[in-house]
Amino acid sequence: MKIPPNIIIEMIEQAQQEAPNESCGYLLGKPSPSWEAEGGIVTENYPMENIDHSSEHFSFAPKDQFAALRYAREKGLRILANWHSHPASPSRPSEEDLRLANDPTIRYAILSLLNGEPRLNSFKIINNEVEDKETHL
Repeated sequence: MKIPPNIIIEMIEQAQQEAPNESCGYLLGKPSPSWEAEGGIVTENYPMENIDHSSEHFSFAPKDQFAALRYAREKGLRILANWHSHPASPSRPSEEDLRLANDPTIRYAILSLLNGEPRLNSFKIINNEVEDKETHL
């Protein structure tokens, strides 16, 4: 999956503003014939509210999820990844992240703010196991 620098900057700014809580959203993009194999090219960050307001886990606001799906459909976009921040831990899936990753068709991106040095990785997670990792920052 390719994430343009301007979108990574948006994600970092969102995560910094919402710290010490985890922030979250969807990464949207145009579908292509081989998008599942390649992960696609992200064209938009769709920020969502973490209704848990927690520094250790997140839950999307259902109203935001429905709005994101509607928006993507209207714009001809596809959800390529769901993302969240780890304000004080590395950019890798926690046990909870693995357990809750239930859509094998998307990637799961984690933006770490640990020690003030943003790191962004995305993962293909199938059956609670990381199948592959891509480093974006």
